[in-house]
Amino acid sequence: MPFFGVGLTLLVLTGSSFFVLGAYYQHHDFWHKLQQLIQEDPYAFYIREKLYDALPLLNLNCREQSVGNGSRMSEIMKYGFPGLDDIRVYSDFVLSYDRRNRVAHWVYEHLRAPCVQSNGGGASRHEANYQPDMSVPSNFRADVTDYKNSGFDRGHLAAAGNHKCHQTHCNETFYLTNIAPQVGKGFNRDAWNNLEIYVRELTERYGSVYVCTGPLYKPKRQMAGFTEVENSRRANGKWCVEYEVIGENTVAVPTHFFKVITVESKLPGGQPYMEAYIMPNAPISTNTNIRNFLADIREIEHIAGLQFFNGLRRSFFFDTNYTTTPELYRNFQ
Repeated sequence: MPFFGVGLTLLVLTGSSFFVLGAYYQHHDFWHKLQQLIQEDPYAFYIREKLYDALPLLNLNCREQSVGNGSRMSEIMKYGFPGLDDIRVYSDFVLSYDRRNRVAHWVYEHLRAPCVQSNGGGASRHEANYQPDMSVPSNFRADVTDYKNSGFDRGHLAAAGNHKCHQTHCNETFYLTNIAPQVGKGFNRDAWNNLEIYVRELTERYGSVYVCTGPLYKPKRQMAGFTEVENSRRANGKWCVEYEVIGENTVAVPTHFFKVITVESKLPGGQPYMEAYIMPNAPISTNTNIRNFLADIREIEHIAGLQFFNGLRRSFFFDTNYTTTPELYRNFQ
């Protein structure tokens, strides 16, 4: 029996030693890969301090070594990057903030049926207030005064009605990072609102819907107000991008808005269905069907400079852009 006890002790000690050695080498291997990523990926280099803070096992010596063993990129960017896409993670949606235009590049949501229903969680937009996100540097921040007397609504990109499970979720949709100037009557309060309601109906019907929303600044030919020579040049393919700005912070007024909607199938292993919309930021007749604004996702990608479903073939989707809603409900499950 004593011999058995000694053997068991040796076995435990041996196992513990291998575990410690394994953990050490695993940590060393992870550290090496992290450093390689930081030296090769500009964004990882940009947020390296946040990565270190998230990994308490990395001590100060490790940080100093990482700075000392810099790549050519770290030498060139010694004094920091002027900027990268400003990704901001809120409690129930994620967005990329455009510091130049003071609106988001895009806002991404994952909607679930309980949180879009009228009784979902009890959150109310009446308890929320429009406010700037104070974590945005002041010289890039929109303010509520920018919208005052501008003639535009403070239009949500992630709709407040999509986030009813918690009051915090609803409140955060009122940050001005999630707001863009929208024409009120005929658009924000009508056609755009109808599109948001349609997205919630899809969520209630299918249970899980992903939505990406953002502004567009579409180029166009300008013919009026120019000389005959200028008009001739424009008619021969000269295009320009023009948009208004409002307020002292020069918040950009998008010419159009887009939504890319991905509906997950209820069937096990079922392929998702995708729709894309482009709507002009202008009054739209109340009898206009929102499906008139169905668009090719490649047009949105081209204008916005974005890429959706990176790495996925279009065949991954069950289908795209059914002409009518009944057709969608009949064919997709």
